[in-house]
Amino acid sequence: MSQDATPIYQQIADELRQNIQDTVFQVGDRLPTEAELSQQFGVNRHTLRRAIEVLRQEGTVRVEQGRGTFVMAAPITVPIGKRVRFNESLKAQSVEPRWQILQVTQLPADPRIAQSLAIAIAATVVLYERVSLADQVPLSLARSYFPAALFPGLAEHCQGYCSVSALFQTEYDCDHIRRSTRLSARLPSAQDARILRMPATKPILVSESINVDQYGRAIEYGVTQFRGDRMELFIQND
Repeated sequence: MSQDATPIYQQIADELRQNIQDTVFQVGDRLPTEAELSQQFGVNRHTLRRAIEVLRQEGTVRVEQGRGTFVMAAPITVPIGKRVRFNESLKAQSVEPRWQILQVTQLPADPRIAQSLAIAIAATVVLYERVSLADQVPLSLARSYFPAALFPGLAEHCQGYCSVSALFQTEYDCDHIRRSTRLSARLPSAQDARILRMPATKPILVSESINVDQYGRAIEYGVTQFRGDRMELFIQND
């Protein structure tokens, strides 16, 4: 290692990071074991672990107990503005999104949903629940609620679409924009952590949104949970 004033563990972290940037190690690759890296750099395991912890905290690698240390993908940015186009945003970053529909069902609106959609409590809404993936890894879990009275046959139509924008434009000739977005961070429920394939001890970013149509009517109340280790949200002034 270099004899400069930089701590040895930081020098190791810098070299490993450079190896990742140079694609010596690629996204998803497992790094050599602690023993192998300690021998390679001529340091003890304590120093090596400090170097790995630097990379873990900055999101360059993830450490899985009993499995090893793996190279993480760079966070994917999703702009939040009047028109949120999730699929287009990912494709612009060379990420091909895939959607898995978990359920489409009708249920009575609870007070929060009713207030958000300006409908009566217990009025029928359509719940459209889906998870987005990239490279087979979940990115987000989205639950959208729509007033059933405004969109006849919506539950059946949802089965054929993963894009809400395409669904409304194609089936109902309806344009919509974002009226409001509330952002927060919290821990996922055990069920949602399983869907997102992440530890329940890791935080998620939560977006609560209301979309309105061209007449100003609230047509969608959405709650989307983003994996904090894979996604970042960018507030955009349209």
